[in-house]
Amino acid sequence: MNRRNLIRNLSLSGLAFTSFNAFCAPRNSTSPANSSGRIKHSVCRWTYGFLSLEELCKTVNTLSFSAIDLVGPKDWPTLKKYGIHSSMCNGAEISLTEGWNNKQNHSTLLKNYQTHIDLVADAGYTNLICFSGNRKGMDDETGLQNCAEGLKKLMSQAEKRGVIIHMELLNSKVDHKDYMCDHSPWGVELCKQIGSPNFKLLYDIYHMQINEGDVIRTIQNNHDCIGHYHTAGVPGRHEIDESQELYYPAIMKAIADTGFKGYVAQEFSPTGADATAKIAALKKAIQICSV
Repeated sequence: MNRRNLIRNLSLSGLAFTSFNAFCAPRNSTSPANSSGRIKHSVCRWTYGFLSLEELCKTVNTLSFSAIDLVGPKDWPTLKKYGIHSSMCNGAEISLTEGWNNKQNHSTLLKNYQTHIDLVADAGYTNLICFSGNRKGMDDETGLQNCAEGLKKLMSQAEKRGVIIHMELLNSKVDHKDYMCDHSPWGVELCKQIGSPNFKLLYDIYHMQINEGDVIRTIQNNHDCIGHYHTAGVPGRHEIDESQELYYPAIMKAIADTGFKGYVAQEFSPTGADATAKIAALKKAIQICSV
């Protein structure tokens, strides 16, 4: 074998090993991501939709964390097969635009959430997502009162079953025009009005950087109302590396310093050219957030 062929064969072997390892390495891998520090890691299912759920479960295990966000009841058996936790359950909501701020949605939402609270609890999970809905000309105070009125009716069941309902904060400037729960003070006031430890906010760092900024101070001042976090790079909702404006190690340290025991889920859209590059981006994000 000449030098050129030797180098070529070694390169191809390395690529094959990397691809195999990305899906099939054992969970006790010595990957640097194994050093998780004080943050419990997760990844949002939809951002890695180019993988089957089974492939994503294997990848998560390879990277030495054990949770996936935004997975509904029909897919929980697959998660359990691989020892993966459903860190934020979904499936009870109508949509992001049709939520609790509209009383006309309450009967449907109450039925959905009453069913899903029991499903979540019976499966051994804790977190269930919800949305405010769009304003559609409604003022924020009316929307706040409508959300509180509807969600309060779930709290007794949620408290009894140990399930926490999380309303996600989303930006209305770029991605979700007209969404009502688009700034932290509104969400915090909703938490106060509902008055239950089983209602909290899903603080999406990407969305709140766009709508209001001042991320670390907001987390420090309102951490009692926050039960879950999502990440992504600003602008663009891509990798959380040096290509964007947020410094995630400082944000993660601020979160950990509050005593937070929940999950931080990666929700960036990877830009890599292939699956190997996109999985590498997830590995790097876990490393960045391990403080």
